[in-house]
Amino acid sequence: MLYRTPKILQTFYPKLVWEKTTNEKVIYLTFDDGPIPEVTDFVLYELKKIEAKATFFAIGDNVKKHPEILKKVLEMGHTVGNHTMHHLRGWATPVAEYITDTQACQTELEKHLGPIAKKLFRPPYGRISREQIEILKNEYELIMWTTLSQDYRNDIEPIKCLKNTIAASQSGSIVVFHDSQKAKKNLEYVLPRYLEKMREMGYSFHSL
Repeated sequence: MLYRTPKILQTFYPKLVWEKTTNEKVIYLTFDDGPIPEVTDFVLYELKKIEAKATFFAIGDNVKKHPEILKKVLEMGHTVGNHTMHHLRGWATPVAEYITDTQACQTELEKHLGPIAKKLFRPPYGRISREQIEILKNEYELIMWTTLSQDYRNDIEPIKCLKNTIAASQSGSIVVFHDSQKAKKNLEYVLPRYLEKMREMGYSFHSL
C-alpha cells in the first residue's frame, strides 16, 4: 500500500480535495475515527505541546458516546469534520443509506458545534462512489489525503511507519493519522516523533 497518493488517482477524482496549494511549509494534519478516550486525549496532548492545529474527522456514533472528548477538541481550537455515523464503506453501501448516515453524523456534530458554514467530509476507507460524490459535494468539501500514515496496520513496525510518513509529506500535504484503538500502538510512537521531525524541517501544522 502506498503512503503517498499517486497524482493519477487524484486526476480521476478532481471533485475531491487531495492536497492544498501553498507557498509555505505547511502540513495539514487529520485524524480519523475518534473521538475516543485515551487515544484522542493523547493526540490532543501532543498537538498542544507544539501548538499544532489539526482536523478531526469524527464518527457520529463516537461523538454520541463521548461528547466530552469532542468538547476538548473544540476548546483546543481544532476543526471537526464528518466521517459518517457508523464508519460506512461507500462502495459497499447503497447511496440512500450512505447519505442518510452522513446526515445523521452531521446532525450529531451540530448538536455540539452549532450550525457549520464550512462542512467537511471524509469517506471512511477513502471509499466513495461517483454518485455519492455528486450528492455530497453540494453540501460538503470532500477531503481525501496526500499522505496515509498506515498507523492502523498491525503488520508494520512503528519505525517504518514513521520513516515512510515523513518521506511522503511535503508542503500542502493532507496527512492522515487515526485516533483509534487499532492505531494506538503505532500512533503513540509515530506522532510525537513525526511532529518533532517535521517541525525541525521548518513545517507548521494547520487545520483545514
